[in-house]
Amino acid sequence: MGATASTATSAERGGPAETPSGPVHILWINAGLSCDGDSVSLTAAMQPSIEEIVTGALPGLPEIAVHWPLIDFECGPVQGADNFVEWFFKADRGELEPFVLVVEGSIPNERIKPEGYWCGFGDDPATGQPITTSEWLDRLAPKATAVVAIGTCATYGGIHAMAGNPTGAMGVPDYLGWEWKSKAGLPIVCVPGCPIQPDNFSETLLYLLYQLAGSAPMIPLDDKLRPSWLFGATVHEGCDRGGYYEQGQFAENYGEPECLVRLGCWGPVVKCNVPKRGWINGVGGCPNVGGICIACTMPGFPDKFMPFMDEPPGAKVSVTASSAYGAAIRRLRSFTGKTVDKEPKWRQTGKKLTTGYQPPW
Repeated sequence: MGATASTATSAERGGPAETPSGPVHILWINAGLSCDGDSVSLTAAMQPSIEEIVTGALPGLPEIAVHWPLIDFECGPVQGADNFVEWFFKADRGELEPFVLVVEGSIPNERIKPEGYWCGFGDDPATGQPITTSEWLDRLAPKATAVVAIGTCATYGGIHAMAGNPTGAMGVPDYLGWEWKSKAGLPIVCVPGCPIQPDNFSETLLYLLYQLAGSAPMIPLDDKLRPSWLFGATVHEGCDRGGYYEQGQFAENYGEPECLVRLGCWGPVVKCNVPKRGWINGVGGCPNVGGICIACTMPGFPDKFMPFMDEPPGAKVSVTASSAYGAAIRRLRSFTGKTVDKEPKWRQTGKKLTTGYQPPW
C-alpha cells in the first residue's frame, strides 16, 4: 500500500551511516489523524531538550535543520520562499539530503470512500487540490534516510483506529509494511505513547542523529519497532507501588498509596518506562501521581484495554494469590522488622564493655 523497501546499506548490517556533509533536515508531518499532543508533549523534554537538539548544543551532533509546524514560523503561498510546505516539495524533488521524516498521527485509508479525503496538508501546485497525508508518505518515505513514528496514533493507529471507525486508520508500519526499510537500511522507528513521554522521543531522535553522524551503531528495536532500551520492561517493574503488590496490599480508592491493579491498572503487562522515568525532569508519571496505567504505549490500545478503570482480566486471580502470599510475607517480615528496629544490646551506658572487644594487652 505504501512505498517499497530500498537496497540495504552498511547501516542495515549494523554499521554506522556515512557522516552527512550538509545539515540533516527533520521533516515533521503532523497532518495525520492526531490531536498534536505528541508535539505539545515534546516541548517538555529535558534529556535532551528539543532546544538542545535544534541548536546543536550537544557534542558530536551533525548540523540540524528542523521543519516542525509547532515552532516553524514560515508561511506564505505554495512554492514561495517562506512557505513551510515548500520544504516537503524540496524533499520530494530530491533537493534535501539527508532528511528524517517524522510522522505524527494515524494514517487513514484514502481508498475506502467515493469522494473527498480524510486528511492532508498543502496543495498540489499542478491541480490546486490538497495533498493527502498518505500521498506525502508515498512520496517521501522512499527518499528518507529514516522514518520515525511519534505517538501511538502514528505507531499503531491509536484512538482513531478503534473498532467502528469510518477512516480505516492505521499506524505507519501498517501502511508502509512492518518489514519496510529506508534507503539507509533503517526500519521504521516507533515511539508510542498517548502522548509520548517527552524524553523517550527526544532521546530516540538523538540516537538516530548520532547514528547518522557515524557515532552510534544500528538503533536497537524490539519486535514492535520500539527502542528496546526504553520499552524493555513493564510499568510494574519500575513502579513505586510494586512492593505493595508483592505484599498483597491494594488500593480500594483513588488517593491511596497501595498498588492500583484492583482499580484497573494494566501496569503488570504494559511495556512502558514512565513510572521509572517520570514525566517532566523525572517528576510525575501516571501511577506515580495516583493514576492507573491504561496501556497507551501498546499496539492493542485502546480496544484491548477497555473499559478503563475495571479490573483487568486475570487481576482477580493475581490479586487473590498476591493477597494470600502477601499476608504471610507481611507477618514474617513483621517479626524480622521488630528485631532489626532496635539498637544492638551492647549499645548501652555502663562501665562494662559488652561489644565483645578483646584488648590486645
